[in-house]
Amino acid sequence: MNQPIEPVALIEARSHFPALERWTYMDVSARGVLSRETRAALDAHLDDRMLNGATDKDLFFALVERARDRFARLIGADADEIAYTKNISEGLNIVAAGLHWHSGDNVVLCPDLEHPNNVYAWLNLRRYGVEVRTVPSRDGHIPIDALIERMDARTRVATVSTVSFAPGFRTDVEALGKACRERDVLLLVDAAQSVGVQHTDVRASNIDALAVSTQKGLLALYGMGYLYVRREWAERLQPAYLARFGVDLGDAHEASIGGYDFKLAPGARRFDLGNYNFLATAAVDASMQQLLAWDTRRIEPYVQGLTHALARGFLDLGLPVAGGEPGPHITKIVTVGAMSADHYGTGEERYNRLYQHLVANRVKLSIRRGMLRFSLHVYNNRDDVERVLGLAREFLRKN
Repeated sequence: MNQPIEPVALIEARSHFPALERWTYMDVSARGVLSRETRAALDAHLDDRMLNGATDKDLFFALVERARDRFARLIGADADEIAYTKNISEGLNIVAAGLHWHSGDNVVLCPDLEHPNNVYAWLNLRRYGVEVRTVPSRDGHIPIDALIERMDARTRVATVSTVSFAPGFRTDVEALGKACRERDVLLLVDAAQSVGVQHTDVRASNIDALAVSTQKGLLALYGMGYLYVRREWAERLQPAYLARFGVDLGDAHEASIGGYDFKLAPGARRFDLGNYNFLATAAVDASMQQLLAWDTRRIEPYVQGLTHALARGFLDLGLPVAGGEPGPHITKIVTVGAMSADHYGTGEERYNRLYQHLVANRVKLSIRRGMLRFSLHVYNNRDDVERVLGLAREFLRKN
């Protein structure tokens, strides 16, 4: 079978990431690697702070707005619909705390496949009489039909991961978004495992709110994230915390107080708190510039082609790939083994030794939910896939 022609720009993207000269890196679901340009942006920011005291803070704010606009473009939103956060957990909690809850209201989710932080944020609301309605996973998938069935007139929020961190299957967000829009239910997504790799269009998917951090698919640093809230929903939310940047005072200085009768900043800007993480912003501004140039509409099929080749290769070797034959449900993550609650080992010693064999040969991967997890991005190529399959084949011959 003929291999698909890979875009030259994406093949060349690899040369921007020095880590790929030393590692076969398949662990973006834990954290991505930095490009030379992102490192240069960090160095420039720190040099300015060290050598000049970085006295022009207006340049910092210009950086913040440029990066805010880049993220908005990356997901198909407007800049006023984007707030700065320190991580996904904060973004999720901003939405949870911003709604006007009443006893008897409910939220629906599938905790089996969510990161714990998209569970605790809702359990915390039980003190207000909010019901947390759960549905079980189905063969490693979030069952959208079951979530919709659990909705009623008191459902305020439905929340899902766009892609689960294990086993790594894509969620049918579009179908859930349509149902939520029809019922005036807020759809909040944890996009940790999709943004930056998969093409994201919050309008087309009927996503009302989206939380992401910058150290994974956005290829930047820990300690920063973004929260998208659709303007119509943002205007209905009340910030649990309020600071100067969340108040609309026009072009007044950041230390100005406009009075006790204030107006909230437009859209999601009302959720901005205090000074920003300017260093992390410098990093993600540079990395998003590259991602926008490479274009997620090209990145997604490119990466999916690699992950499907990896999954088929594992299946040919007799290894149990979660989800079986790759299809639309597998995007950037391939998991091997049986699901459990363990993040430190698999339920079978053979796979633990396979993991150790791969790591010893400079392959970066993770164990999540008892499975070997391989996660890819734009900097991977078919040589990476063939190398991992070759190492697995070598291990299986001896074991």
